[in-house]
Amino acid sequence: MTAATPPPGTRDAGLLRTGLRLEYATLGWNVAEVGFIAYAAIQAGSPALAGFGLDTLIEIFASLVVVWELKGIHREREARAQRLIGIAFIFLGVYLAAQIVVVLASGARPEASPLGIVWTALTVVVMLALAGGKLRTGRLMGNPVLTSEGKVTLIDGYLAAAVMVGLILNGLFGWWWADPLAGVVVVAYAAREAWETFRA
Repeated sequence: MTAATPPPGTRDAGLLRTGLRLEYATLGWNVAEVGFIAYAAIQAGSPALAGFGLDTLIEIFASLVVVWELKGIHREREARAQRLIGIAFIFLGVYLAAQIVVVLASGARPEASPLGIVWTALTVVVMLALAGGKLRTGRLMGNPVLTSEGKVTLIDGYLAAAVMVGLILNGLFGWWWADPLAGVVVVAYAAREAWETFRA
């Protein structure tokens, strides 16, 4: 073993700490996001922003599941946590599909939301960075729960991007229907990941 290669136990402990830090960072961001998005949604009367806030609650749940699993890793807990992450994917997909139907059916006309655009733009950057760290750390640990939750975080980043684009198009051109249509892609991704999680 070379000096540059840490002992396996040290490496595993370091990866575990990294995984927990990523989850704590996700929780901190999302807890702050719930309040901020609620304020921006009320100000603009935006169903897309309100829905995005509900999605944030799902991400908080998924992060708590992973922290619970990482603090007591064994096969039984890992399998249960994996199922819970799969359920989170299902709820996310169902919620998004329902949100799309409601927004398109109601023809709601939200106002422009500069605050919503700024926050969702920041969320895209933060969530994609956190998702990349979780996916990489989960694969190095051989931990399917952290890897699956990294995909939930990735979806959150995609959804933030879709909402941001919709808000921008609504603000510039009055295209109120843009963000629910962009969400269709995210629904398909969530459905696929839920299927893969339960099939594993």
